[in-house]
Amino acid sequence: MDYRKVRFLIYLGCLFLSSTHLYAQAPAKLSAGYASMSSAHLPIWMAKDTGLLAKNGLDAQIIMLTGNVPIMALVAGDTPISQIAGIGIINSALGGSDTVMIAGGTVTLDWWLMSRPEIKTPAQLKGGAVAISSFGTASDFVARFALQKIGLVPDKDVAFVQLGNPATRQAGLESNRVQATVHVPPSTFAAQKKGFNVLADVAALGLPYQHTGVATTRKFIRERPDVVRAYIKAHVEAVHRLKTDREGGIRVLAKYMGGLTDREVLEKTYDRAVAENMLPRKQYPTLDGIKMILDSLAEKEPKAKTAKPQDFAELRFVKELDDSGFIDKLYASK
Repeated sequence: MDYRKVRFLIYLGCLFLSSTHLYAQAPAKLSAGYASMSSAHLPIWMAKDTGLLAKNGLDAQIIMLTGNVPIMALVAGDTPISQIAGIGIINSALGGSDTVMIAGGTVTLDWWLMSRPEIKTPAQLKGGAVAISSFGTASDFVARFALQKIGLVPDKDVAFVQLGNPATRQAGLESNRVQATVHVPPSTFAAQKKGFNVLADVAALGLPYQHTGVATTRKFIRERPDVVRAYIKAHVEAVHRLKTDREGGIRVLAKYMGGLTDREVLEKTYDRAVAENMLPRKQYPTLDGIKMILDSLAEKEPKAKTAKPQDFAELRFVKELDDSGFIDKLYASK
């Protein structure tokens, strides 16, 4: 027997196995989207900045997209996983896409309808204009819902102006281009400190609502379930980190909020964002919250009347982590 040949063959085999192992462990590249500078996007920021995406085998780039662009990029596969408002996903799916929620994120509303300092009552807003980001978005839904709750008729008593992100909506409010807008933290607290009024605290109503969660397409789930599974694990770990590392979370919030340095605003924003009623430990998409959206769309969209909430959610990735005891173990080791 030629032992040199045997040793050489063993060497080649080891080299092959080693290279195969390295290839199998290569991080999966992913572009993931988020829709605005809002505390509702803390999980994706935390997952990126603390290395949780990388830890779970994802070489992820996170990209901010605004208006209706996140939905288009999701459907096109440019950002096949995104943190995005449930109403956008539902509208898209009703229109024929295969978009679906895979993690709940923020599962209730945390918005204020805010007005200029001289407008202190709903009656004084009548005949004015309200800024939203764009039609069909969460800000549009919230504005209409809040106006109805304070006795005003949307499109009749007030007009709507599409102004984009919270900063441009606030600029429109300050210049008197519009007389009211809807804000989420930290924009709520920042505007309040400047003297703007709270006409309606939608968060106080405690409504189930699939707000900003994680979404993908059923096509991507079929093609890359491994990437979806890894992302959801990183997301759940990021939620845990947010709930257990307050200072780290506040630093991440400040970084992504465009240089916001007001410590009081940052703390209030963070504490509300990570509360259990807003951001649950077990990150199932909320079927009751999806039903709330469908009910709100039913008047103008016939398909929403017969649609079932479960048609817009894929629970299995969170359920796998829950059933395995992974989520409970995270918090047991707090």
